[in-house]
Amino acid sequence: MAKKPVKASDRAEDDGTYAEEETSRTNPRGVKTAYEEFEVNLWVTNLNSAEIGIYQHSRNRAKSRQFTTDMDIFAEVKENGERTNLLAYRKGLWEDNEGMDRRLVIKHFTDNLNWRGTLDLMLGRSVQLTHGAGGFPVPAYSVNISGHDQLVQVERSAYKWVGTPESFSFFILRDKKPCFYRVRRNWISIGDDYTVYDEHDRRIGKLNGRVINIGGKWVCWIEKEHSCKVLKTVLQLFCAMLRFNDDCRHHIQDLVGEMHGGDVIPKLESQEVDLYMNPRRVR
Repeated sequence: MAKKPVKASDRAEDDGTYAEEETSRTNPRGVKTAYEEFEVNLWVTNLNSAEIGIYQHSRNRAKSRQFTTDMDIFAEVKENGERTNLLAYRKGLWEDNEGMDRRLVIKHFTDNLNWRGTLDLMLGRSVQLTHGAGGFPVPAYSVNISGHDQLVQVERSAYKWVGTPESFSFFILRDKKPCFYRVRRNWISIGDDYTVYDEHDRRIGKLNGRVINIGGKWVCWIEKEHSCKVLKTVLQLFCAMLRFNDDCRHHIQDLVGEMHGGDVIPKLESQEVDLYMNPRRVR
């Protein structure tokens, strides 16, 4: 059944939190709605039960070809108090490289290291959008999810005044129908909080950042009618990306500034180039 558009007066503009222990909550229209919950918990170090020492790292690589030699597990996902997924990033690619060789790649695994998805910082698209925005940083990410044919494009909005909260947007194809989403940072929050809106600009979830956790933690709620494996995976990868959010913005802004000054020669890694290619091209 198609959802009816809501009036502008019904749109969520408050940033109030929900009670964590509830499975149903009152939405901005005063209606009790069922929610699904999960947590994304970022560790302070990589000394965790999933990866300790060279031996364990080798075993993780043997479990999945997606677990590369420079992979570092830095976060976990929990549902109903149980760990369901692990998040890792290519540490060498991000921390050891410079310029156009420096890319952020975050991967999403099950608890037993089966690959479920990847988030890539798309340098070509990010530089294009930032160049078009006059140097204002507009990072763009591509999310590839196991079993989902679409590459989900998550992009920061260039429409932002100084002092206003940042927003990201993306859409997910469900039965060939696009479902549009916006994730906006809250105006006022103690933690790093974001609110999720649907295509009618109606609040359907929240990513509640907890500042008391040094490593970083997000307690997340999504309306059950919207919740699905693809959306939850995108949002879990998004929460993981927030650890690098500031650095990504500065990196893209610096690249464009250096490109304008002739100090960097634009180039793209072959893996990123493949993501831009026409799928109907003659091979």
